[in-house]
Amino acid sequence: MQFCGASNSRRTGRRGLAVALFCLVGVLAAVAPVWAREGVEVGANSAFARLVPAENVEQSAGQQYGQLLRQAAASNALAPNDHPQLRRLRAIAHKLIPLATEWNPRAKDWRWEVNLIGSKQINAFCMPGGKIAFYSGILDQLKLTDNEVAMVMGHEIAHALREHARERMGKTAVTHGAARLGGAIAASVFGIDPRLTDGLARGGANLLTLEFSRSDESEADLVGMELAARAGYDPRAGVTLWQKMSAANKGAPPQWLSTHPSGKTRIAEIEKNLPKVMRLYEQATRG
Repeated sequence: MQFCGASNSRRTGRRGLAVALFCLVGVLAAVAPVWAREGVEVGANSAFARLVPAENVEQSAGQQYGQLLRQAAASNALAPNDHPQLRRLRAIAHKLIPLATEWNPRAKDWRWEVNLIGSKQINAFCMPGGKIAFYSGILDQLKLTDNEVAMVMGHEIAHALREHARERMGKTAVTHGAARLGGAIAASVFGIDPRLTDGLARGGANLLTLEFSRSDESEADLVGMELAARAGYDPRAGVTLWQKMSAANKGAPPQWLSTHPSGKTRIAEIEKNLPKVMRLYEQATRG
């Protein structure tokens, strides 16, 4: 009872001390460095992606992916499940995919697929919803190591996780201002007359041939490098990968990156960000 009946001066002293401590904490919080996640920094997903429902894009991707596989199978170009290179790709994907949800929570519900198509093309992609395909040319012509495959796969997965296809479709709707496409998106997002939704099918992007911006490509390089590092693949392979890419194409970007940053630019950006992911790689390989 003595504590509860303390004098006013003692209560005032305690209040003053509390206020002083509160102010001190505020000052320390203001001057202390803000905690940042370990790894690369690329910011939030683009707001343009919100203009197109994710479910629509993923459904379209699944349809296009299925059509591609059927065409490949009809040409005897689809690798069987026991193909050594396909088993290798799926083993690498098995390590990368569990790390995807940190970048996009939707990834936990995706029906991931990995397939190999026989073609001389230096090509690979991951469509929205986790639909991955490699062309044999990128493996055979560049003689990629597992670390380099992980960099390519991480890069392509990053496009899907960062929803670059949705972003491009959203930007197209805004910049083109086409009434038919705009009406389709409005119907999907705001429930406007559903008769307009066929415009989205006619005006929507072909996800198999979609070209991303240079900023999207740079972002995918960094996110993919982090995914590979966390999975235990050496992120320094990004440098050797782009050296091989440049050599195979005499300095020009390959078909799958026809509008993207030059090899030298990409290598410089990768080297700049290596210190941010090397610790992650070392942690992954330590155990």
